[in-house]
Amino acid sequence: MKVVLATNNKHKVKEIREILGAKLGETLTLEQAGVTADPEENGATFTENALIKAREICRLTSLPALSDDSGLCVDALGGAPGVYSARYSGGDGEDNIALLLKNLRKAAEGGVFDRTAHFSCAVALVFPGGRELTAEGSTYGYITEEKLGSGGFGYDPVFFSTELGKTFAQASEREKNSVSHRGRALRALEEKL
Repeated sequence: MKVVLATNNKHKVKEIREILGAKLGETLTLEQAGVTADPEENGATFTENALIKAREICRLTSLPALSDDSGLCVDALGGAPGVYSARYSGGDGEDNIALLLKNLRKAAEGGVFDRTAHFSCAVALVFPGGRELTAEGSTYGYITEEKLGSGGFGYDPVFFSTELGKTFAQASEREKNSVSHRGRALRALEEKL
């Protein structure tokens, strides 16, 4: 079976292939599938966004498409940045982290000292003909006051995993994949397959 990975994020492609690749058969990147589309993620939930992307890429390629949507949900910020995690600041990953830490400092000034957070991920696998499978996964921890570690991507340098005892940016890929939200969602999808 050939499956198109409906993401342009090379880190996600690598993670998906490491966690689930052999079980899916041949996985193609969007570039390998000849797709330049980037569907707008305008859903209200991670699952809705994952389905939007997978449905569109499946339609364009006539191949099964696997997509995910994930984000960081911070309790003191009412679950923000949530589905807006990648575009939280309107800038890049560094800007997103800076805005997150700034907003947590403001919350603390207002008397809210809670730094607990979780990453959530929804994955969707859409087949030609309309069959759809979805699964979700989460991992819990808290936001550090400064960046720690040099690995990972996105919010990894400020997300301290209580299970690993370190930030995702300090963890090896194997360690991170063992407890990550994406890893859990992909393993839940694997069970459905």
